[in-house]
Order: sequence, then structure tokens, then C-alpha cells
Amino acid sequence: MRIGIAILPDERWSVASGRWRRAEEYGFDHAWTYDHLGWRDLVDGPWFDAVPTLTAAATVTDRIRLGTYVASPNFRHPVHFTREITALDDISEGRLLLGVGAGGIGFDAEVLGRPELTPRQRVDRFAEFLALLDLLLSNDRVDFAGDYYQAVDARSTPGPVQNPRPPLLVAANGPRALRLAARYGDGWVTTGDRFLDDPEAWWRSVAAVSDRFAKAEADAGRTLDRYLNLDTSPVLSLSSPEAFADAVGRAARLGFTDVIAHWPRASGWYAGDEKVLEMVAPMLPELRTS
Repeated sequence: MRIGIAILPDERWSVASGRWRRAEEYGFDHAWTYDHLGWRDLVDGPWFDAVPTLTAAATVTDRIRLGTYVASPNFRHPVHFTREITALDDISEGRLLLGVGAGGIGFDAEVLGRPELTPRQRVDRFAEFLALLDLLLSNDRVDFAGDYYQAVDARSTPGPVQNPRPPLLVAANGPRALRLAARYGDGWVTTGDRFLDDPEAWWRSVAAVSDRFAKAEADAGRTLDRYLNLDTSPVLSLSSPEAFADAVGRAARLGFTDVIAHWPRASGWYAGDEKVLEMVAPMLPELRTS
């Protein structure tokens, strides 16, 4: 089991830099930030872009892997994003984890003034996004003509530091998206059912989607790493050391290779006490083998 933490990009770097350093000092295996132009009710407060945030994080850390959670087709084009990926992977000396998702509704989908897509159209777009991103990260020159994305002699030299590319971790819950994850991904990311108020019902939803992904893996003839966002559960994983240990253990028993918690915030989303991190840090080595 590898254990990661997501740090929302809602603080100026004078504050945020210390969190990224501490994430490495505490012993987390990977650290992530949200890739949105604005997120839920935090859209009216401070919010910073994922790519420069991860670039800065790479300069204040040495070991911890750094990831996008998760990059969105709502506002990213694979041609430009590939250039950003290449730079991030180079600056971090091969520590980048590339989380990608289909892009949901809300501010990110509305702020650019584009027509709203149906759920089917969002998955259609995601299929093209993944196909083009895969080509760009594997080839020096690419032409591509789709309904949502085009590329004309797009270049990706020198390519990523990691060979053949940074791990592509595909967020998916629905049937088509699960098949796309099994086809293109090096890992699969799930939230379970985000709209449940009962913790046990949420864990049942995680088990159910895990079983569905196992079928998609078998059909694709592949086996991927599995990442679980612990904090779509009604119980914040870092609400206490005991809650965290329980969540990590349950994820391990369901076959997940990786979990992601969230840095406790003072209020609102993921509200909690940062002191819990100090109590959890000595537990990480044992939790990895539980």
C-alpha cells in the first residue's frame, strides 16, 4: 500500500510551500493537487493553477511523487498539456503522476462559455483526450483529427523523463470510463459513490465499482494499480489516527494499491486538525504493510 495526500491549491505559496515540504517529511508516498479553474464554493476564494503549483512543489521536495488530481478536458488541450507534462516531469526528475478524468459539470465546464455537454459527450471527449495524450507522450510527431481535438504535426521532443511516460492514472466510475481506464491507464482512480451519507454504504459502493473494474481489466487483459480517494466517504480519513488506520486497512482489503487523503483545512471542505498529520506520520510504515 502506498499512501498519498492531496493539498488543495487554495493558499499562497508562502503558506503552501510548507505543506508540500511537510508532506515529504511526514513520509507520504505521493502528493497531489486539484486541477480546476475553480472548485465548488471555493471558486470565490483564493485558487491557484495545478501546473505551476506542482512545478514549485518539485523544487522544494526531493523524493515524494507529485500528481494532478485530476487533469480535466474541460479546459486542457492534449497538445499544450503534453508540453506542460514534459516540463513537469523534467523539473521533478521523473516524479510526476498524471491523473486524468473526464471533466464534470460546474464552474470548469461553464467558465469558458462553451455549450454544455451531455454525460455521453463528456465520455466521447475523454476517449479522444486519452487517445491523443497517449499518442503525444509516445511519439515525437503526431497528427490527429477528432470531433473534439485536432493536432497537426504536433511535437513532443524531448519527451518525458519517465520511460515510456509518466504513469497515466485514469479516474473512472461509469462503465465506458472504466473500459477507457483499463485500455489506456497505468492506474485507475475511483471515488466510489460521492453522494452517499452513510459510511458503510460508501464502502459498499467502492467494493461494487472495484468489482466492475476487475471485469474491465480482465476484458482488456491487463492489471492496473488502484487508487482510492478516501475522502469522498462521509467520514474524513484524517479526522483521527484511528479513522485513518481503519480507512487504509479497508482499502487494502479491497485490493487497492494506493490511497489518497486530504490535508485538513481550517473550515469547509476537508475541515480538520493539522495536528492529526503529526500523529499519523509515525504510523505510515506499518500501514503500508497492513
